[in-house]
Amino acid sequence: MSLRLPDSGAAVLPDGRRVAPSATRNAEAIRDVLVAAAPARGRALELASGTGQHAAILAQALPGLDWQPTDRDPDNLASIAAWAAWSGAANLRPARVLDAGSAGWGRAEAPCALVLAVNLLHLVSAEVAQRVVAEAAAALAPGGVLAVYGPFLRDGRTTSDGDAAFDAALRAQDPAIGYKDAAWVQGRMTAAGLAPRAPVAMPANNLFLIADRPG
Repeated sequence: MSLRLPDSGAAVLPDGRRVAPSATRNAEAIRDVLVAAAPARGRALELASGTGQHAAILAQALPGLDWQPTDRDPDNLASIAAWAAWSGAANLRPARVLDAGSAGWGRAEAPCALVLAVNLLHLVSAEVAQRVVAEAAAALAPGGVLAVYGPFLRDGRTTSDGDAAFDAALRAQDPAIGYKDAAWVQGRMTAAGLAPRAPVAMPANNLFLIADRPG
């Protein structure tokens, strides 16, 4: 099922780069948090890279990390490659297909210093979200970091009219998906053997949920 999302009509530049408005809005804020929170060196695995905008900007900002973008949809790889060419980042690897909701990829991708998921968990079911967190935890090396960005419920509730409308629109398309509660996600992180940090408040009522793999 193809979801109708605000960024579904992303513009395409002449060089093949797709531009998602949400990625344009949040890329700098995400970059600033990760520069402070991510390990300085090692392998970074980005889940659901989408257009590739984040990969290009984050690889530039974190030159000590070997950045691996991935996406479930092979149709997204061309845009990710175009953004990589635009960035010129020597540490940005060719994108490849990876379904973050599948089982077993975590150990195959280990060891990672960083696993990043941006705007993913509200688009999948609770069962798949739990699997994403568990597999990401399995991919982390000791001292590694899992960083999950997006919109979340707080104490079971949305925090703005816009979030309430978006969550309702998602659930109308598929009752199994929608916003996850931040505490629930942190609970899944703990169950997977990670140590959650305090949530980081982000623009537009979003959160960064970050957890460490004990060294």
